[in-house]
Amino acid sequence: MLAIVVLLVIWWVAYWLKLQPPHLLPSPLDVWGTFTKLLTNGAVWEAVTKSLQRAFLGFAISVVLGTLLGLALAQFTLFRRAFGPLITGLQILPSIAWVPAAILWFSISTEAMLFVVILGATPSIANGLASGIAQMPSIYPRVGKMLGATGFDAIRFVILPAALPGYIAGLRQGWAFAWRSLMAAELIAYAPALGIGLGQVLQQGRELVDMPMVMTAIILILFVGILVELCIFAPLERYVLKQRGLAGAKR
Repeated sequence: MLAIVVLLVIWWVAYWLKLQPPHLLPSPLDVWGTFTKLLTNGAVWEAVTKSLQRAFLGFAISVVLGTLLGLALAQFTLFRRAFGPLITGLQILPSIAWVPAAILWFSISTEAMLFVVILGATPSIANGLASGIAQMPSIYPRVGKMLGATGFDAIRFVILPAALPGYIAGLRQGWAFAWRSLMAAELIAYAPALGIGLGQVLQQGRELVDMPMVMTAIILILFVGILVELCIFAPLERYVLKQRGLAGAKR
């Protein structure tokens, strides 16, 4: 709350000093008025719901693909040497670079947005799981094998639980990439039939030169992304770390 107050004070000072014309730098009250207007006519809920549906679907697919890739990176040396640098490179590549290709391949559609989200999130999840497995004590798989845990049982009962802290870190980062990738896709791939997401609200504000709408969309994108992180991934990470007696559980 203190951080929010500080940001609002800085915003008000910048507005009073007229660092930008009022139509380019609206006051917090102007942005609040736009937000309440969009909230009243239902546009906010529609945009947030549509964006979250796309983000969660793309992220769920990314979790499946990223988990399989992470296991392959950790278990097969040849696969890791061949594809490890490529997967890391995909993680570094800005997701917006995939948007033109996605539009050409899938046209302006939900599939194009999901494609960008998946390519944005999957490498982070794969590398997070592979890193967690690499940090696992080597005795765990051997003990599991002696107790009869082989094949899928070894993955389910030994490898994944042991690599869970790194895996969750990869999931958190994967969600951040998924949300960011979706906003980039929604900014460019827009069609009325697809419905209005937060990225489209931001783009509409730019086209109309409506800075209160632009600022409202930016704040909503930030708030929703952080809310998912704080309500899902942060508590999950704290629980896992606390269960394992790690110092990070005190955060």
